[in-house]
Amino acid sequence: MSKPYLGCRGTSLLVWITVCCTSAMALFGYDQAVFSGIIVTKDFLDTMGNPDANMQGTITSLYDVGCFFGAVAGSAIGSWLGRRSAVIWGTVVMMIGAILQITAYSVPHMIVGRLVAGLGNGLNTATCPVWQSETTKASWRGKLVVLGLVVNVAGFCLANWVTFGFSYVEGSVNWRFPLALQLVFGIVILSTAPWLPDSPRWLISKNRINEADFVLAHLQGKDTSINSPTVIVERNEIVHAYQADMENKVSWRMLLKGQANGPGTLRRFFLGLGTQIIVQLSGINATSYYLPTVLVNSVGLKEKLARLLTAVNSIHYIFFSYLGMMLIDKWGRRGAMLVGSSGSFVCYFVLMLLIRANQMSDDSQETYSYGAASVSMIFLFYAFFGVGWQGTAWLYNTEINSLHMRMMGSSASVAAQWAVNYMVVQITPIGIQNLKWRFYLIWAFFNFFSIPIIFLFYPETANRKLEDIDTVFKEDLRFWVFLDKEATQVKRPARFIAMDEQEFENARAEVKTELGAQVEQIE
Repeated sequence: MSKPYLGCRGTSLLVWITVCCTSAMALFGYDQAVFSGIIVTKDFLDTMGNPDANMQGTITSLYDVGCFFGAVAGSAIGSWLGRRSAVIWGTVVMMIGAILQITAYSVPHMIVGRLVAGLGNGLNTATCPVWQSETTKASWRGKLVVLGLVVNVAGFCLANWVTFGFSYVEGSVNWRFPLALQLVFGIVILSTAPWLPDSPRWLISKNRINEADFVLAHLQGKDTSINSPTVIVERNEIVHAYQADMENKVSWRMLLKGQANGPGTLRRFFLGLGTQIIVQLSGINATSYYLPTVLVNSVGLKEKLARLLTAVNSIHYIFFSYLGMMLIDKWGRRGAMLVGSSGSFVCYFVLMLLIRANQMSDDSQETYSYGAASVSMIFLFYAFFGVGWQGTAWLYNTEINSLHMRMMGSSASVAAQWAVNYMVVQITPIGIQNLKWRFYLIWAFFNFFSIPIIFLFYPETANRKLEDIDTVFKEDLRFWVFLDKEATQVKRPARFIAMDEQEFENARAEVKTELGAQVEQIE
């Protein structure tokens, strides 16, 4: 008889869950970047009938429309079928979309492929961070969820280098092969997800308590049994939080009408939603989808040099995203977000001034100097964004919402992310063409505006159990969060540690009582 989860327990089981989830996020990153290199490829443009800037934006951005609907569907699918099944179905749909894109010979064919691939990716991006966060202990949750976004950048980097390398190849292979490489990520996901455990929190929400105990024991380690005090404590915490949550159950209809009852339900929902909107209005996807276009049309570089710098920047982006992962629990979520927004504001503001000076200068030496300085500002922007924001928004969204609201909150915020993403990707080619240097002022403004919002309203979630956050909102967290020291400190509050110790002692006493009763029956 085969062992459950192929014999994996504890760290090894967590590693395989991480491999599956990060593969999905790497695929997301690869898809974000691959089209920026394809949309400037001559054979692709010729095959598609040389679409104008507006149609190029439409082909690129309709992928985000598919992602939007996939993320919306994620709430129902992830809650009904479970986190694992949602990822499997999302990957299957995405691979179908990839095949449609690879075989495209016309704009309508390509658009259908982009939409279908987007549906699958939207479902995966709404589900994977939730699955990861619900199967990971608090001390590892921040790093592992953010790791998914670091690997997302690795996928982004791979796409840039692949499209740069294949730009030297003649014929349609120079854009069809980069699109075909998406299938490799899908194969990895479908090779791991089917044998991995589902979220114990989702199992408890379906009243499958014994299965949840079994998963919790396997996640905690090789020597842990389902009757272990640590398993009982964790299961009881989740059950109590879920029962309290269900007493104030919220439907989508109630949520949209603003009728959500319960401890901070609506507030928590909008805090999670806000992080994704702030990220999309930072200007990251104006460059992620179109960096070669930005470097050619705004900075004035040659196409090959623009492609090369885009690829080099993606390596630099990986390093700073990794640095952000290592600092996420030390700085906290608030600290990371404030650093990311402040640095992004400065970089975009200076970039706007440099591009303005570049576009108004007739001196070739000045133009070269302004162009070089603009490239350095773009690189610095990616450094600040990677350290502060790359994984934080996705992580914060999975932490801030309660168990019942987690898939709804994740789906809504990721759907909002894709909706704003669509707008950004659609308007960028036209904005660069018509607004010129003024286009970059938009992102400087949004970054500046996000700083006070984060400081005033966002509570810290680092180094806390998901159930700790439930308790904070049950106690009616202050509206002006920055005035509450406990709500903004990075270190886990001492009272939660004391509560855990008491729960552990109670569970150990319960186990001893049960064992004593069994011994008496035997005697």
